[in-house]
Amino acid sequence: MDAILQVNNLTKHYPSFTLDHVTFDLPKGAIMGLIGENGAGKSTTINAILNLIHKDEGSVTFWGEELSSSKQLKEDIGVVFDGINFYETLTPAKVAKISAAAYKQWDESLFQDYIKRFELPTDKEIKTLSKGMKMKLSIAVALSHHPKLLILDEATSGLDPVMRDEILDVFMDFVQDEEHSIIMSSHISTDLEKIADYITFIHQGKVLFCKSKDELRYNYGIIRCGAALFEAIDKEDILTYRKDDYQWNVLVADKEKARRKYKNAVVDNATIDDILLLYVKGEQAK
Repeated sequence: MDAILQVNNLTKHYPSFTLDHVTFDLPKGAIMGLIGENGAGKSTTINAILNLIHKDEGSVTFWGEELSSSKQLKEDIGVVFDGINFYETLTPAKVAKISAAAYKQWDESLFQDYIKRFELPTDKEIKTLSKGMKMKLSIAVALSHHPKLLILDEATSGLDPVMRDEILDVFMDFVQDEEHSIIMSSHISTDLEKIADYITFIHQGKVLFCKSKDELRYNYGIIRCGAALFEAIDKEDILTYRKDDYQWNVLVADKEKARRKYKNAVVDNATIDDILLLYVKGEQAK
C-alpha cells in the first residue's frame, strides 16, 4: 500500500481533552472519512496534521516527508475548513490574484471553470455570499493549484443536497487517476457512504477503528432482540450494545454469522450512523 499520508501516535494534550496516539495511513487513490461525535478530536487531528497546533507526541508525513521540510508540500496539499479563511471584504477575483501569488501551480483557467460550474460571482465581496457559496469558493481555490491531496474539514456543510452531490462528484473525479487522495471529516454520513473508501472513527480522542467502508457496509450488522435472546448472545460476538425501550440493539462485526447463530433474532444491516450511535451511546460487553 502506497501511503500519501501517514499519521503515527499523534498526541495533543489539553486541560480537558487529549488526542491520544492517533494512528492511520491514507493510501494513494483513496478517500478516507473521519467520523466521530462533536468534540471527539476530528478537527484537532486535522489541525495537528497541518502543523496548525503543536504536537506533543507522534509524527505526520506526506509522501514520507514532514510538512515543515518541503515547500513543495504546500503546493501538493489543498485544504478546506468549515468556514471561510479569506478576508470578508475580498471578492473571488481578488482571492484568485492572491492565490496566484501564493501558489506556483495556480491555474487561473481551472479556477474560472470552477467559478462557472459552481455559479459563483467574481465581483461580490465574500461577506455578501451565503455559507454554501463561501464553501464552494474555498473548494474552488483548493482544487485550482493542482494538489495531490485534499484535506477537508466539514467541506460539504452548508450546501444543499443538489450541490453537495455535485461537489462529491468533483471529489470522486479528483481521485480517479489513483494518484490523488482525500481525507475528509464530516457529520453527513450519507456523503461518506457515497464516496469514502475507508472510515476512521475517533471517539474521545482515540481511534476506535480504521476500516474499509465495504467491511462496515457488508459485514457489520445489528441484532434486534428481546432480553432473553440478548442474554444468550456470546459476549465475544458483541462489539457494543444499547437498550432501546423494550428492544436490545447489538452491534456485531459479522452479520451473516449472527444470522446463522441466532436464528430467532432479526439481524439488520448497519449504516455508518448506526455504528457511530451505538459506539457513542452504547455499552461494551463485560
